[in-house]
Amino acid sequence: MGLGNDLIADDGVGVLAARALKAGLAGRADVVETAMHGLALLDIFLGYDRAILLDAIQTGKQPPGAVIEINAAELDPVIAPSPHFAGLPEMVALARQLQLDFPKEFRIFAVEVADARTIGGPMTPAVRDAIPQLCARVCEALATWV
Repeated sequence: MGLGNDLIADDGVGVLAARALKAGLAGRADVVETAMHGLALLDIFLGYDRAILLDAIQTGKQPPGAVIEINAAELDPVIAPSPHFAGLPEMVALARQLQLDFPKEFRIFAVEVADARTIGGPMTPAVRDAIPQLCARVCEALATWV
């Protein structure tokens, strides 16, 4: 699943990677792109055993374009006033509580971005150049699941 908004500078990197992967993974994996977030994503995951998430991240700890894998088990819960701001830990907890048919395993690949806020802004060249590497990491992850 490619997450993000391709109208906001670097934020669309996950969506663009999903688009790049779609044809090559046809018949092997379902590829979804979405600008939704929070608990709105819950329905998309239903019925799957495993999922790979592709997204932008802005930590300032890596150079723009760095592709990193985030351990889903190490994500902290989001303390927020609404379900809109819920993250993966809250989704997993809710799915388990409701005994939903929800993925047991998640892989998260993120690209360090420089600009995740400029509406209509161009994608940073280093972030755009990271898309093939991000796609390769997804294909490597899928190969371990087959």
